[in-house]
Amino acid sequence: MNQTDLIILNFTEIRRKSVKLWKALPEEFYHWKPDEKAMTAIEMIRHVLEADYGWNIIINRSDMSNYKTPWNGIPFMSVDEEIKFAEPIRENFLKSVSLFSENELEHTQIVHPGNGELKPLGQYLLRIGYHESVHAGHFLSYLRAMGIDRPQIWD
Repeated sequence: MNQTDLIILNFTEIRRKSVKLWKALPEEFYHWKPDEKAMTAIEMIRHVLEADYGWNIIINRSDMSNYKTPWNGIPFMSVDEEIKFAEPIRENFLKSVSLFSENELEHTQIVHPGNGELKPLGQYLLRIGYHESVHAGHFLSYLRAMGIDRPQIWD
């Protein structure tokens, strides 16, 4: 297995666990949030799903100046509909990742528009996985605070 395969496996495993968590969310809790400054549960799900669109632009070093996600103006949907809507975007992101060579992972420099930091592409991709993992942790605490049984994701 090469580096690209391992990165894609990591993305796939993280998303599988996120989806397991998200599907445990009853509809009546979609707009629950722990405090006024936090995202609602459904906002967090969309945030993670939407991020794939932005990541794909960043890793392909495309222009983000007119950034607008495919979700722009679309009301929140059910968890299943949000996931389904995101599938082609996720597939496109993973396809982009699959095309990178070992050399590109090591030597291509990516600048994250949010903080201006420069990172090798391979490291940047690992940070993308970390972003979703952090939100999975948030989501676990949301479910706990809502009093909802948390799915077993530690397989």
